[in-house]
Amino acid sequence: MARAPSSAARFEALYRGCYQDLLGYALRRVNRPDNAADVVAETFLVAWRRIEEIPSDRARPWLFGVARNVMANQHRADQRRADLAERLRQELALATVIPPDVPASVGAAFATLPEPDQELLRLVAWEGLGAEDLAVTLDCSVNAARIRLHRARKRLAEALEQTSIIAPLRSFDA
Repeated sequence: MARAPSSAARFEALYRGCYQDLLGYALRRVNRPDNAADVVAETFLVAWRRIEEIPSDRARPWLFGVARNVMANQHRADQRRADLAERLRQELALATVIPPDVPASVGAAFATLPEPDQELLRLVAWEGLGAEDLAVTLDCSVNAARIRLHRARKRLAEALEQTSIIAPLRSFDA
């Protein structure tokens, strides 16, 4: 929605006249400069949207009131995030991870693979993803996902061959 030139000029005058005051206000009340910048930006966004409602003789205190509300909203959002994080920490403290039961030779062969191959094979074996789901997860085409999976399986097979050849020789030397 286009603003009348007088509204744009009024907003610019408010911005030029009150920016430094609002930034100082926010900097004295938040813990990080980037949070203060967010407060000021959000305050001026509200001012732009509500330019016609701003009292001409009380614009500066009106902006301080908006900034105060913005900070209160930020504080509530931060508190909700902290509460959620704490609940998740408590839930995760009770979680038990059951490692997959695989023969040592398979684990050893798997460990020799590059991390991208390991993750791809985990997604298929542990998470049950098919090629289509794998493509979404990897943000690639289904064909590319199939090719990556084929190559990872091939490298795992080669690593298994290596460990099955080397393992008996090691036990023979012992």
